[in-house]
Amino acid sequence: MIDLRQLRENPDVVREAQRARRRDDAIVDAVLEADSRWREATAAFESARAEQKAFGKRVATAQGEQKQELLAEVKQLAADVKRLEAESAAVLASRDELLRSIPNLAEGAPEGLEEDFTVRETIGEVPAFEHPVKDHLEIAEGLRAIDMGRGAKVSGARFYFLTGVGAQLELALLNAAIDQATSYGFTPMITPTLVLPETMDGTGFLGEHADEVYHLDKGDDLYLVGTSEAALAGYHQGEVIDVSTGPVRYAAWSACYRREAGSYGRDTRGIIRVHQFHKVEMFSYCRLEDSYAEHERLLDWEREMMARIDVPYRIIDTAAGDLGTSAARKFDCEAWMPSQKTYRELTSTSNCTQFQARRLNIRERTEDGLRPVATLNGTLATTRFIAAILENHQQADGSVVVPEGLRPYLGGREVFEVVA
Repeated sequence: MIDLRQLRENPDVVREAQRARRRDDAIVDAVLEADSRWREATAAFESARAEQKAFGKRVATAQGEQKQELLAEVKQLAADVKRLEAESAAVLASRDELLRSIPNLAEGAPEGLEEDFTVRETIGEVPAFEHPVKDHLEIAEGLRAIDMGRGAKVSGARFYFLTGVGAQLELALLNAAIDQATSYGFTPMITPTLVLPETMDGTGFLGEHADEVYHLDKGDDLYLVGTSEAALAGYHQGEVIDVSTGPVRYAAWSACYRREAGSYGRDTRGIIRVHQFHKVEMFSYCRLEDSYAEHERLLDWEREMMARIDVPYRIIDTAAGDLGTSAARKFDCEAWMPSQKTYRELTSTSNCTQFQARRLNIRERTEDGLRPVATLNGTLATTRFIAAILENHQQADGSVVVPEGLRPYLGGREVFEVVA
């Protein structure tokens, strides 16, 4: 969540951030009002408790009838203290609920909604095919690489089987990503795909985004992760960690699950928007001051992975209103999809500044005491890469040229041939 002290001292900054996201800035005044009521309620409670302690000393020295009178007053005062304490706690809970509903303050992101992004850079040339362009699913079916029909039969819509070279290609992508990450000092991890409510909420994936998350509520109260970011953010929950000598970095391989609520009718064909996929996610803990340079480094490592699969893409600076709850800024790498004649997101990297760490109580020790660290995340490889590879490297006969950067992970294979 955002810093309450910052909201108290600079409410206009928070109001401006709300407007940049195209949100109602009245929430700022609601928090300030609740904060004022909490302070008043807390002062009343503490005053009553101090009076109660003073009465206790008087009762101890009183005698006879006077003592009985004081005991009656103490009893009433104790009831008042209990009531005022409950009122203070209720107001505090109300204030904190309002505060937690405010997303992270966007920093440097373009104002506006989804369509208001800016393009930072375009890399590679859009391919010109001399044959009719096929979409990735048609190509994959010719290669026997994806089976959507049996996926739907077994699990329902937006599920699939990766078969043959499809499964091999995903493993190649994920292994290449892990190799790249470890070469840069990331600690590789296999993370849990079920997390506790406090972990999921701490990363900012509940609240208004709860309908995107699968919830196991029949006696378990666990959430399926939509990204290993959730597990990695919770890894150091409640801890004080040392980031004084540089970022602490992890790279996690996990299955991911998303309900894709609200996306009906969008990218329903193939594996661009599905309920289950695999992903290697980078995650970094660092000092707030270091987070901005770290964000650019994560983007550079995503560029390196995009070069490995050799597809044209662009990098966008996501608009404030399209940022997730936790992100202060986000860059997306969007690959060109020839069948759609448009770009589709393959990777994203977000700087969440201190937002997640404040919610999860992850801190660093400084000369001025403890303070929240910054957290960042970035996709290094995911199942959706397969769609971009198949479409951009397709050939007239239905075969697909294997990108050179992946050939070492596919036994030197150069071409995926059509299966008769």
